[in-house]
Amino acid sequence: MSLRLRVAFGSIGVGLAVLVLKYVAYRLTGSVALYSDALETVVNVASSIAAVIAVWFASKPADSNHPYGHDKAEYFAAVLVGVMIVLAAISIFRAAWIGFFDKTELIYSPLGLGINGLAAIINGIWAYVLLRVGRSHRSPALVADGKHLLTDVVTSLGVLVGVGLMLVTGWRVLDSLLAMVVGLNVLWTGWEVVKESISGLMDEAASADVQDRIRQMISDHGEGALEAHDLRTRIAGRVTFIDFHLVVPGDMSVDTAHDICDRIEQAIGGALPGARVTIHVEPEHKAKHSGIVVL
Repeated sequence: MSLRLRVAFGSIGVGLAVLVLKYVAYRLTGSVALYSDALETVVNVASSIAAVIAVWFASKPADSNHPYGHDKAEYFAAVLVGVMIVLAAISIFRAAWIGFFDKTELIYSPLGLGINGLAAIINGIWAYVLLRVGRSHRSPALVADGKHLLTDVVTSLGVLVGVGLMLVTGWRVLDSLLAMVVGLNVLWTGWEVVKESISGLMDEAASADVQDRIRQMISDHGEGALEAHDLRTRIAGRVTFIDFHLVVPGDMSVDTAHDICDRIEQAIGGALPGARVTIHVEPEHKAKHSGIVVL
């Protein structure tokens, strides 16, 4: 089992443990803000399950029906996570609205607040793990899950401070206001996750910095060629697809041109793990003569 898949499975266990802790904190205090915080954790568990399915599917090797691999499956999971986050936000808004008219006395429970704080610490540690593994293995699903957890940590800490202040002052309305703030923060996170995932599904190009690095590597390792042009890139999960035209002297042998391509591909592959490079070799007299000059 790959590290990505193990971490994805771990998220389910961590999510369930945190959900139990936050629900206990809510039951001890009766706070709608803590209830909203627990409700967001339900989304964490659901999104972790979606991430497991996506990471497993994306790890499958390329086949005859999917010659470019299955990496884009993670983007679908990330979109699903974003949609679930938005639904959670709607549920939080509903709970907050009901809370405005609820006159039930809240219970001051240091134990409840402490348990919610412990849940936030666990989430913070696991968010760091998800972001670290997700970025190093270029996994959109794990990164989306990590960002969601990190937002959960921030909102949990804010809720803890606010609920503590409310219990001390007796201002009951603060509970619902805090829940509304949590809902807005969750809604914003959902939008960010969906936006980034849609960019991946739409074959967004690599960043300008990455493209500059690719151009430099072509120039540094393309000795024997004359120039390169029509560089194109696209991101699909862990994989960066790169293609360009390489101009060589008209009398150069195929074997020599192939060696040049190998050098460039190895250089790019070393700098961008998972990169898939396609090079179209063309003779000088048929080239556009515009683009990357090979030194």
